[in-house]
Amino acid sequence: MTSDAPPRWDRRMQQRLARGEAAALGELYDRFASLVHNLAHRVLQDEEAADRVTREVFGYAWENPDAYDPKQGSLRSWIATLAHRQAVHRLREAEARAAVEPTRTQEDIEERIREASVAARADYIVTSMPAPLRAALELAYFDRRDYRQAAAELGVTEVEARRRLRLGLQLLATANVPPPDSVPPPGYGRAL
Repeated sequence: MTSDAPPRWDRRMQQRLARGEAAALGELYDRFASLVHNLAHRVLQDEEAADRVTREVFGYAWENPDAYDPKQGSLRSWIATLAHRQAVHRLREAEARAAVEPTRTQEDIEERIREASVAARADYIVTSMPAPLRAALELAYFDRRDYRQAAAELGVTEVEARRRLRLGLQLLATANVPPPDSVPPPGYGRAL
């Protein structure tokens, strides 16, 4: 999302955080803590490490509200980007410490990081996709419904059910496309 004006909630939240309103941090946490924790857990596969990343992300947002650039995207995207980068940073640190084991090669470590990144991006894509697409995918994947059964349960035509499934799968397919390795935009630091 690259619009000139960010959503009003995002602008107000950034202003409240910049003023040091503790209630704003609580509201931000309530809104995005599960997203941050789930992304971190998906990458790190460790509850304590995901808790630590969650605290670090919200601590960073509290201490650096001006690092968020509304022109780069929504506050939700910024928070998710911080979570993903911090989790990958933590994973790289942990893997580097474990690299002294002779059974692990650098390629194994990078492959695990890549797989965790793809999984985290897929989680983020699913949680941020429109509810109709997500509902169709959930019926197809979790409940093993075909497009006809999904259409009946969703109360839409079969053509619409196929369209929703196709669009949802196309969005998910982008999870396997690595993000560009270029310099991150200002305010979206590599690691917190």
